Amino acid sequence: MSTVNTNVSEFLQDATLFLAPDPEIMNNHGFAPRTPLEERCMAKESDPARLAIVRERLMAGANESFEMLENMGAAPGAKWGDCVSAMFTAAGDLSLASTGGVVIFVNLVQYPIKFINRYWAKDPSVGIREGDAFLVNDAHYGQAHNTDQSLMMPVFWEGEHVAWVGATVHEGENGAIEPGGMPSIAEQVWDEGLRMPPFRVAENYRLRRDIVTFLQNSVREPKLQYADMKVKMYTCRRLEQRIHEAIHEFGLEAVVSCLRRNLEDTDAEVRRRLMEWPDGTTRHSWWTDGTLRENALIKINLAVTKKGETLTFDYRGSSPEFSNRANNTLDITLKGMLSQLMLAYVWPDLPRNQAVLNSVKFLFDEHSIMRPAPSAPISQCMMSVFTSWSVAQVSVMKFLYSVPSKYTRVIAPWYCMINTFLFGGITQHGEMVGNVCADINGMGGGALADRDGQHSCAPIFATMADLGEQEFMEEEMPFVQLVSKKLMRDNQGFGRQRGGMGYQMMLALRDSPAWGFMLTAIGSKFPNVPGLFGGYGCPTYPLARVRGVDVFEAMKTDPGRFRFSIAEMMNERPFDDAEYSTHPMSLPYALASRGELYMIAQGAGGGFGDPLERDPADVMRDYEEDLISPDVAWRIYRVVFDRQTRIVDEAATAQARDTVRQERLAGAMSYDAFCARHVTPEPPANLPYYGSWGDPGTIYGGGPDRCFPAGHANSPVVMPNPMQVKIEALEKQIAELKGAAK
Repeated sequence: MSTVNTNVSEFLQDATLFLAPDPEIMNNHGFAPRTPLEERCMAKESDPARLAIVRERLMAGANESFEMLENMGAAPGAKWGDCVSAMFTAAGDLSLASTGGVVIFVNLVQYPIKFINRYWAKDPSVGIREGDAFLVNDAHYGQAHNTDQSLMMPVFWEGEHVAWVGATVHEGENGAIEPGGMPSIAEQVWDEGLRMPPFRVAENYRLRRDIVTFLQNSVREPKLQYADMKVKMYTCRRLEQRIHEAIHEFGLEAVVSCLRRNLEDTDAEVRRRLMEWPDGTTRHSWWTDGTLRENALIKINLAVTKKGETLTFDYRGSSPEFSNRANNTLDITLKGMLSQLMLAYVWPDLPRNQAVLNSVKFLFDEHSIMRPAPSAPISQCMMSVFTSWSVAQVSVMKFLYSVPSKYTRVIAPWYCMINTFLFGGITQHGEMVGNVCADINGMGGGALADRDGQHSCAPIFATMADLGEQEFMEEEMPFVQLVSKKLMRDNQGFGRQRGGMGYQMMLALRDSPAWGFMLTAIGSKFPNVPGLFGGYGCPTYPLARVRGVDVFEAMKTDPGRFRFSIAEMMNERPFDDAEYSTHPMSLPYALASRGELYMIAQGAGGGFGDPLERDPADVMRDYEEDLISPDVAWRIYRVVFDRQTRIVDEAATAQARDTVRQERLAGAMSYDAFCARHVTPEPPANLPYYGSWGDPGTIYGGGPDRCFPAGHANSPVVMPNPMQVKIEALEKQIAELKGAAK
């Protein structure tokens, strides 16, 4: 009978039509049980001092390889730190990531490696051999979104497979329906460009030129595709070399034991630290204000429960999936982002590996914006996953605040949106390109419990990333940032400690026969991040444009007309006959005209604590540095000062603040009275609302006339084409005008 069962299993495996992502792999974010190799090695090598030396040796190799990747990479994402390198166990678990770079990238690489181990290792048509390299970019197999590409290489020692190494880069261009790799107009997964499951692209340490040529032929930047495949390949070879050197010096047992101990020790320490947290539940909800194609109020709902040594993130009650919009995310992407939260903002002293989530559980509704159907597009997953991350940051910080033993400061939400330009077209050098500006990395830092946040510091998804040098960009691209990295006055999350501010950008096309820009950010109507413990959230951010002018020609004849801030440019309108307008920061790709201005600002981190508690000296320092206006100093912080001498009137300031506190008390009401006045049984009929309203088990799919049980598969949210909506509205107006004429 066993022979028959084996034969049937082999037949079914051979007859499999398509190897889709394996649910057993994709639904397990924990690390695998010990392998026989690990058991053998750990039995022979357990000296913690010796293993610590091995770990530091491997860590040095990971950091060295990251610097190689960053300095040799061709994509903007490689040059400015949106990349990472790492070492994995032979089973595919992330054990050690480079200090710099994007943790979420390598946290997700465990999934394609485990797919390779399960399906390709014993497949006679594929196999795993020394010198092989595999490439993946399809998020459903284990990437953040399809614009990221990971190259993975098995490491052998004396013919035995002992580890994996990997390198990931946000490549940008991937042949999608819009340039830059993150199309906002994608309505199906087939609009999102390359969809590579993990497959072999190199043998005997050499890239296969037939595969490389196929991939180059599928994207707008063939040079970039080839260059970064080579760079990732050499990065992996350096990682392999450092592992081999460690084995040669310390022995195979020490290296394998180190990679495994790194996971088990991290898991044990996380559980110990969680036991210090009080048992209980914190809740937080937030909303995004659009799909990038239309305005909508999209709910992210979260309850975080800590019990014993387990932490549970319950996202049930969040928005349903959008079947034909790109703002969905995958649950694995959110899990990867939350590993970044725990490793960078809660326990930054822990090793950067996936064990930080081994004691964490997740709950999602099926067919929600965080667990959509495989056919739903996800190229703009940042629109939901970044907000989901911010909601988690607020909830976790409430736990951290209540713990006596802290391993970092309590911090308000970091700014979480990609306020930057994507671009595509023909450069001044005659090359076709499509990618993203490094300003994506300039997110403002959240305020800390004891000091202000940092200005345009780093993205939420990476440590030690860079903002890029505009001069380098101008050498390669046909546009100029006329204003770059200038902090925007009053652009801050107000609080006792204020959030880090964001800078403004003003750019214009200069020299290209065909060039376009696009923007893929939300937060023009509803702020992207809240504050913490009474602090204000960030402002809202529009796109400002000046059309009908060539600023380069205007500056030749009268350079004094140019204004070096968005507020001055839009309020003073120095160019006669130009058209000044504001828009959501969700601009689909559109061709630009020479010299017309596009202007946006990076976002600010949330504030911490009541602004009325801010030290007047700190307010005046911000005023003297032109970070805030006199209006904000008075209206928000209630500081009374002499504008000539800048001397604070301490008594008048205290009196003004006491007056505001009394006004607050006068307007206060009981909880029951508040609910009676403001709480309604369902969302307003005119509000395009998505998600739960009260009961997390009931989901609204656009309004009160469209509600259904959470996780309901037969209630897809399908949005109309915005262009068709506009055409129908215009046709209606024409019909009304014709009727009136009669």
